[in-house]
Amino acid sequence: MSQTTFLNRQALFLRPDPTRVVVRPFKPATEPRDLKPTDKTRANHIVDRVLGLDSEVAELQLAEILENFEGRHRNLLATFEKRANEMEEAFAPHIAFTKVQRQLVGAYFMHEYSFEASALFNPSIVAHADQSGVPRGSKRFILSLRAVGEGHVSSLTFRSGIVDQNGTVDIEPTARLASIPSFDNPSPSSPDEPLELKFSSEQPISERVIFPMTAAQSNGIEDARLVEFEEAGQRTYYATYTAYDGRDIRSELLETKDFLSFRMTPLAGTAAKSKGMALFPRKIDDQYAMIGRQDNENLYLIRSNDLHVWNGGEIILGPKFPWEFVQMGNCGSPIELDEGWLLLTHGVGPVRRYAIGAALLDKRDPSKVLARSKEPLVHPEPSEREGYVPNVVYTCGAMRHNDQIVLPYAICDTFSNFSTIKIADLLDTLTG
Repeated sequence: MSQTTFLNRQALFLRPDPTRVVVRPFKPATEPRDLKPTDKTRANHIVDRVLGLDSEVAELQLAEILENFEGRHRNLLATFEKRANEMEEAFAPHIAFTKVQRQLVGAYFMHEYSFEASALFNPSIVAHADQSGVPRGSKRFILSLRAVGEGHVSSLTFRSGIVDQNGTVDIEPTARLASIPSFDNPSPSSPDEPLELKFSSEQPISERVIFPMTAAQSNGIEDARLVEFEEAGQRTYYATYTAYDGRDIRSELLETKDFLSFRMTPLAGTAAKSKGMALFPRKIDDQYAMIGRQDNENLYLIRSNDLHVWNGGEIILGPKFPWEFVQMGNCGSPIELDEGWLLLTHGVGPVRRYAIGAALLDKRDPSKVLARSKEPLVHPEPSEREGYVPNVVYTCGAMRHNDQIVLPYAICDTFSNFSTIKIADLLDTLTG
C-alpha cells in the first residue's frame, strides 16, 4: 500500500508566526571581569538614569511604552512591577522613588521574544480532559508543539482542537496574546529541585508558553512527548522532554492535571542522560515503563519503581531495514491496542533522510516485538523536503480515535500538519 493511499492527509498546517511574542526579563551584557564588589553594575547605571528623570518625563515615557506595547501583552504594568521587585539591589542606593519610576525601571529590564519565529514542529497529542459539548464520535484534544525563536531557543506551546468521527481534524483559533507562567519557586535552591509553574484560567491554552527557566533548560525545552497516564482511577498528563543548556542534555518530566498548573522535575539515573524517552500510559506488572534510546542507535525498554529515577534497560529494537540504518528512535508514548502496544518509531537513512515507522509490542511483556515496519509509514514527499532541516518528518506522539490513529507530524523541522491512519491498515503493513 503506497503512502498516498495509506495516509489520509489533512489540509491543515500549523506554521510559525513571528507576530506572537512573550515579554521576558532582559539582562545587560556580561560585566567586566575586574568589577569590584563596590563598583556599580550596568544595571545600577540604568536604574540611576531612569530614576534621574524628571517625574513628568518619566510619566510620559511610561505612557509611550504602554501605548506601544500594552495591546501585545496581558497585565503589562503588573509585569513591569514584578520585574522591578526582582531588582531590589539596584534600587537600594536610592532613598525614594515613585511607583511610576519602579514600573519604568521594570520596562527597561524586559524585552519581547518571538518564540515561534523560526519553527513550530515536533507535535504531540492527547485527549482533552474536558469532552463536554463534543459531538458524538468526536474527540477534543490538546496538542503540544516545540516552538523555536531567535538564537534557536526552544519552548513549549499548545493548541486545542477536535477530531470528528470521520477523522477530520480542526484546530481552534490561536490566541492573539502569548504569556509565560508565574512561578512558585523561580530560583530553585538545587538544580534537581522541581519547578512549579502556573497559568491563569483567563489564558486560553494557546496563549500558554512554557519558556526555559533553569540553567539546564537555558537553550531549550525540546520535543515533549505527551501521554495521558492512568493510575488508581486518576488521570495525570505527563510529558518527557529534553532540557538543553547549549552543551549538555538531560531528560526531564512535565506533570499536570489541568494544563494550568505544571511541575517540571529532572529525571535521575543512567537512562535519563539521553534524549527521546517516552512513558507508557500505565504501569506494567506494577512498574512504570519507558521507551528510550541510550546509544544513538537502538530502542530500549526501561522499567522503574520510581517515576523520577530510570536506570539500565534492555534493547528491544535496532536498525534492520535500509530506511533506519543510521539510527532509530521513538516517536512518542506507546498506544494501547487490543493487539498490543503500538510504538511509532523514526528511522534515519541515506542522506540523513528521516521517516516514521511502527512496531507492535506484546501487551503483557513489551520487551517482545511482535511485528514492525519493513517500509516507513510516512516519509518526506517531494513537496515536503524543503525547510530548516531538509528531508525530515517527525512526531512526538499520536492518539487513538475510534478505529484510527491521529498522527500530527512535523516537516523539515519547520511546520506541522496532520494525517490519520486506519488502525487495521497500519497493522496490515507490519511484518513479524
